[in-house]
Amino acid sequence: MKRVVIIGGGFAGTTAARSFERSFWVTLIDTKNYFEFTPGILRTVVETEHMRKIQSLHNHYLHNATIISEKVVSVDTKSVQTARDSYPYDYLIVASGSSYNPPIKEGNIVIATRAEHLREHHAKLERANSVLIIGGGLVGVELAAEIIEHYPQKQITIVHAGNKLIDRNSDKAIAYATRFLTSRGVKIRYNERVIGSSGAGFMTDLHNTVSADMAFMCTGIVPNYEFMRPSLGGTLNERNLIKVNEFLQIEGIPNAFAAGDINDRPVEKTAQNSERQAKTVFYNIMALENQQPLVAYHSRATPMVISLGKWHGIFAHKGFVLTGIIPGILKSIIEKKEMWNYR
Repeated sequence: MKRVVIIGGGFAGTTAARSFERSFWVTLIDTKNYFEFTPGILRTVVETEHMRKIQSLHNHYLHNATIISEKVVSVDTKSVQTARDSYPYDYLIVASGSSYNPPIKEGNIVIATRAEHLREHHAKLERANSVLIIGGGLVGVELAAEIIEHYPQKQITIVHAGNKLIDRNSDKAIAYATRFLTSRGVKIRYNERVIGSSGAGFMTDLHNTVSADMAFMCTGIVPNYEFMRPSLGGTLNERNLIKVNEFLQIEGIPNAFAAGDINDRPVEKTAQNSERQAKTVFYNIMALENQQPLVAYHSRATPMVISLGKWHGIFAHKGFVLTGIIPGILKSIIEKKEMWNYR
């Protein structure tokens, strides 16, 4: 059988692995040994037991794949290298995703990236009287809502570089999220950036100081691309995203594909789009094997559910916006349905 090597165990990588493992020798290389439902990780900072509901070991749902829990250090046109070994491939799928690269490195910044990391700071959050959220995008808004719903007595401040929260959403969604937070006492500072910290608090680019017992970094997402630099740096664009064609093939390498956050397709970096791209990659690799025409990946509008604590949320799709308890419950249903596939 042909060898498929997949880099990354997020939505795109695991969807691809499950699709291929019955027909190919599949090797999944991931820095962690489990899949994590990333839309649900923020709740773990207030409910630590929630972590077990959103994680599943790779070997629990993959039965024929080889799982390598290591960091990829380089890739070329024939193999993938980790610090310990080299893995030759007939087909390569890069689904390494993205991570936070904060401009602030001080130890009192919590990176909102993985459930494990957030859980470790649960006790500190319980002790904190004041909390700073850096960034007013989807992650910042959802995290602020989780905290204020669970700890209504805490003083929460969002410092956001833009002039409105979740600014890529509709006006109705923005207004609801803003009203939800401010009505619960969350303070929002617009058009301002946090640039550092001192003993007095966190400094902004407007020479203001925000006092807080702890801070969460919810901005600064960058693609995980470093392993491409040594041999395939030419496939990266100016934003360090992998350049792909309409079939999601990596530029100049017809047997290599990139799916999810790491590629340069101009689409929202959501779990749904990552899974759709992985399915397109599966179809195209099977087409190459059978000498059939490839199919182009076309982006399309997908529904978005934004959670605001456990019982409130926003559902948005093609101009339709529903707010309140129904979207809040829907987010939990989506999480349970998705995790069922990984049990």
